[in-house]
Amino acid sequence: MIVIMGAGGATGGATLRSLAALGAPTRALSRDPARLAAALDDHTLARTTTLPADAADPASLRRAFQGAHQLFLTMANGPHQVQYELAAIEAAVDCGVEHIVKVSAPTAEPDSPVAVSRGHHLVEEHLRSLGVTTTVLRPYAFLQKLLLLAPGVAAGGVLHGAMGQARCNYVDVRDIGDAAAEVLTRPELAGGSYPLTGGRAYSYPELAALLGELLGRPVRYLDLAPGELHAHLVGRAGMPDWLAAHVVEIQQLAVVRKEVPDDTFIRLTGRSPRSLAAFLGEHLHLFR
Repeated sequence: MIVIMGAGGATGGATLRSLAALGAPTRALSRDPARLAAALDDHTLARTTTLPADAADPASLRRAFQGAHQLFLTMANGPHQVQYELAAIEAAVDCGVEHIVKVSAPTAEPDSPVAVSRGHHLVEEHLRSLGVTTTVLRPYAFLQKLLLLAPGVAAGGVLHGAMGQARCNYVDVRDIGDAAAEVLTRPELAGGSYPLTGGRAYSYPELAALLGELLGRPVRYLDLAPGELHAHLVGRAGMPDWLAAHVVEIQQLAVVRKEVPDDTFIRLTGRSPRSLAAFLGEHLHLFR
């Protein structure tokens, strides 16, 4: 049995659907399992058991992990992420889970300039100390996060960022789900570390040009200083301070560390990742 921790999120939900497509039974955890079940399509729901669990309640985790052999661990970035992931890991190992697949960061290092990445490093180090078989997925920026830019493009034809001409790797969460399903259902892949990107890295000026081409009107990129972007994200986009800081950190990391596409996804799944152009085409109405 495969347990999905974070099943209500974008990556957890994508993994549920990918596993259902392979016919793998799963147990999806949520603080509101009825709401989660209502959000699943019929095909996925038929292969999924939804159970109540809260990362802040170790007893609920232990009940949910009974009889499970694998855990897919993905939790939303936030101030309590490390605490909650460690609690889930402890409960899973106590209940006999043999393989944990963790969604981490591309560069989970103790001295990373990205605070979330430092947290991922702590969790990975703890997993290694336990001796449990651990598989790490290292996705780059989610294509779905680009939808946060839609209001600015729709209202004023402007993208705001702080990356200059630096390029960023993007990956669709549905592709992360497909990659996760592979490592959860193919024992020979367990224990690896897998970077996940799309087929091409894009700069914000290139993203603006692509959006302009798809929309049939100009879209320009306004390059800001990091502090200016942070203020814009908090004051105009309504982001909480920690999330705005995270966005700025990610963009600045792309400036100092060149990002290039990786072919791991193709090797895992046998197909090319979803493209930026195709993704934007699916959601173009939000940018109009």
